[in-house]
Amino acid sequence: MSDELLITVAPTGAETAKADCPQLPTTPEEIARTAAECEAAGAAMIHLHVRDGEHAPTLDQALLREWVAAVRESSSLVVQLSSGGSVHDPLDERLKVLDAEPDSCSLTMGTTNFGDDVFLNPWPFVKDLYQLALSRGVAPEFELFDLGQVHALGRLIREYGVPAGGKVHVDFVMGVPGGMPGTAPALVAGVAALPPEVTTWSATGIGRSTLAVAMASLSMGGHLRVGMEDVLTISRGVPVESNAQLVARAVDLGRIAQRTPMTPAGCRELLGLA
Repeated sequence: MSDELLITVAPTGAETAKADCPQLPTTPEEIARTAAECEAAGAAMIHLHVRDGEHAPTLDQALLREWVAAVRESSSLVVQLSSGGSVHDPLDERLKVLDAEPDSCSLTMGTTNFGDDVFLNPWPFVKDLYQLALSRGVAPEFELFDLGQVHALGRLIREYGVPAGGKVHVDFVMGVPGGMPGTAPALVAGVAALPPEVTTWSATGIGRSTLAVAMASLSMGGHLRVGMEDVLTISRGVPVESNAQLVARAVDLGRIAQRTPMTPAGCRELLGLA
């Protein structure tokens, strides 16, 4: 079990409307401020979904680069761009996310029912994105929504090998309607099925599963992803005030487990970017 705790913040996502949650960061200025606050609170990496001038999800290349630059100007956080965009984005546009030169990208290992929608990740797209990330020196974070995707990760590694740094980091995304439940037994099953090449893993609990997943992950030596992409309340019926508030809670939970927040430099080493 590592004494250090990687805390990734996912501040925005593609699902929540700004009108419904005014504190959601949806502009370059807001994301820059969020990055600085979350680094100060204990985060080491930021997982970005980008919004346009109307606060709608976008994969516009100029805006992707603007958001990446805003984070880098205001913080030392490792910048991870979502290759998922929104459930409506075409696959070819999602591949172009890497043109914005992030440090890392998310790579979901299969198609998932996402509430009433379908988050499409066919196998040819998964292979293309992985090979592109390898060629660009972008560290993939493999997002796993169910046990079938854990199995698919092993298949991908057998076919194309591990990244140049030899590090394989995954994130279990739990509690999505259509994916694995946000429970300790589900996380135990997922971790037990990981291929041996995986070097580190984190877990994300969506909505009401946030705390259960966080505590299960900490008890097993895993890392955490938190943020307003994943949960909008800090306790039952109490809205989150900021992403930094969620990062601070993760730090407090880690302290109970005798884990200290990892620095961005430590995160770079964990991902094989150092």
